[in-house]
This record gives sequence, C-alpha cells and structure tokens, in this order.
Amino acid sequence: MQLRTLALCLLTLATASACTQTAPQMNASTPPAPKPAPRQIEEKDLTTYLFVFFKDDTHSLYFALSRDGYSFTDINNAKPIMLGSDLAEQKGIRDPHIARGPDGAFYLVMTDLHVNGMRDGYRTTQWERPVELYDWGNNRAIVMMKSTDLINWSHSDFRIDKAFEETKEVGCFWAPETIYDPDKKKMMVYFTMRIAHGPTKLYYSYADDAFTKLETVPVELFKYPTDNQILDADITRIGDQYHMFYVAQGNGGGIKQAVSNAINKDYVFDPKNYDSETVGREAPNVWKRLGTNQYVLMVDAFGLRPTNFGFSETTDFKTFKNLGHFNEAQSPMKATNFSMQKHGAVIPITTDEAKTLAAHWKFDYDTLKAPAAQ
Repeated sequence: MQLRTLALCLLTLATASACTQTAPQMNASTPPAPKPAPRQIEEKDLTTYLFVFFKDDTHSLYFALSRDGYSFTDINNAKPIMLGSDLAEQKGIRDPHIARGPDGAFYLVMTDLHVNGMRDGYRTTQWERPVELYDWGNNRAIVMMKSTDLINWSHSDFRIDKAFEETKEVGCFWAPETIYDPDKKKMMVYFTMRIAHGPTKLYYSYADDAFTKLETVPVELFKYPTDNQILDADITRIGDQYHMFYVAQGNGGGIKQAVSNAINKDYVFDPKNYDSETVGREAPNVWKRLGTNQYVLMVDAFGLRPTNFGFSETTDFKTFKNLGHFNEAQSPMKATNFSMQKHGAVIPITTDEAKTLAAHWKFDYDTLKAPAAQ
C-alpha cells in the first residue's frame, strides 16, 4: 500500500503540472514540538453545506455547495473533482462519504469499484474475480483520504484482503463511512462486506491516525433478525444516542433505522421503513439543517428514471416529512447545474473553508442562494 499526497488540481480532466510536498526536516535528537490543540468547530461556525457524490458514467468524485441546504451547485461545472482512474485500483470509485474529525481534518472514503471496468477497457472480465465465487460487484479495496483544507489530500488505496487473515476471501467491501468514536479516540470506519459468496453484512474497524489503513479486524456492527442482506449504513450521533440508517434488501426491506447508546454495538432492530420512496433506493445519509432542530434523510432513489435523490425531514426521528426529489416542481430541493448524481453525503463547513474551496475551482461562492432570514 502506497501513501502519496495528491492535490485536487492533479485530478481534474484538464492537464495540470505536478505538485510535490516537502516534508519538514527535523533533528533526530530533538523531540518534536507538541502540536497545538485544534480549535473545536462549533455549529455557530458552520454556514455552508458540502455535498459529495459520484456518477455512474465517470466513476469519479464530484463536489457541490449550498448555503441554504436546499439549492446545491456543482463547483466544477458538473465535472469531476477527482478522477476514479487516478484513485482506485479498479480505476473507478463509488459511494463517497466525508466526515470531520475532532482534529478539524476531513476524512473522505470511497469504494474502489468500477462496475463497467470491462466495457471501459480496464479489465478483460466482467468482474475482478469469478462471479460464481465472489458474486456481483466483487472488490477488495476502499480509498482513504485526509485533508485539512478540502484541496490537498493524502491518499491510500487499502486492500482488506491483504490486511487480515479473516478477510482474505472478501467478496465485497462497499460503502465505507467514517465517524469519530469518543471512547476509543479513533476514527471508526464502518462498511458493507461479504465473505466470498455470502450475504452482505455491516462491519466496523478502526483506522490509523494517518488514515491510511484499518488497524483492527472487522467486527459485525449489527445483526438483522432474518436472513435479509443489509448494506449502506449511515450513523449520526443525536444527543447521547446513535441513529443508524441502513438498507435491508428482500422481503420487508427498505430504509431502516436502528438506535443505540453505543457507537458500535447494541443497535435495536426496528421493522419500520423510514423513507418516502416506493422505488428501489439505497445509500441513506442524514444531515442537520444548521441553526434548527431539523434533520434531512437523503436517499439515492436509483429506481427512478432518470435516477434521482429523495429527501425527507424530521425533528424527532419518528415522523418524516416528504420533501420530494431534486428539481421536482413541488420540491424545495434543487440541483442547479448537475444531475444523475449517485450515493452521496452532506456535511457542514465554514464560510472560510467553502470560499477557499470555491476559489480553488474558480467558482463564485457569492452566487449561491443565501439562506432565508431566521
């Protein structure tokens, strides 16, 4: 596994000059100076929403911004921020998720999987390994990246089959997400995995501090009471509890919610479906409307034609108001300059972070729709 530093400017469709990073020199006999404690980001510091997603036609990463949490605009004119062919062993990424750690850094994870790799000339077989042994969409790696400014990123393509004896026959390693575990004082990475041709289940592990690899053997996060396959978990801390939304497939399936007092165990099964969709859907993601007690449940409604995202809103995590889909006539949710987005996540960032990111991509931050007066 190789760790390298990437600048986003290298990963656009345009040609860019090489970027390098020089490590600071340090005398081996002199201990390093202690790092100052990072300033804790509070909700009052946050003003802008960053939406990360991918598209099936490029298997690459996109960024969009919103000031009001309703109208989102792609900051690179609907072109990739990073190319999957630069990031992943399979030359394509899926399922991006971004989170902020207590150190103020951003943690970005993605599935290393190109479902059209044969069509696009990256391999000579439909899948990386025989489908009869490892099933549909088999892969072995996730992309792990870390940044302090959303522009310069460390990069690691982590192969789980090489890391642990227990996962050497991994069938799929999908939809990673990251959350800080305050008890372990570590970034916890949780994901969908199957072994060989078995069912997909939810697991978790802990990352190293540099965010280049998983250090602990994956442990099952939650057991579904029947033999349904489950996938695409998304965990949000609300007060002292953790709300996990996930997908259950098969009979009785849908977008489910399980709640626990612990981040990595004891989630309580609830049979109810919590989204408003009637078509195939996946990839639930929950995010808070700044300055309110409202939370948005966003899902990838892949069963729609054309594919779209569905949104609903809640204050109590029991009742959800249907907000419709991007760009529907009656929906407040708007995608101003992009479409066909897939499996994404939204986090809040500061004005300075958003303006710096926008300036890097030559996007005018001030054109974003301002939030309504409170």
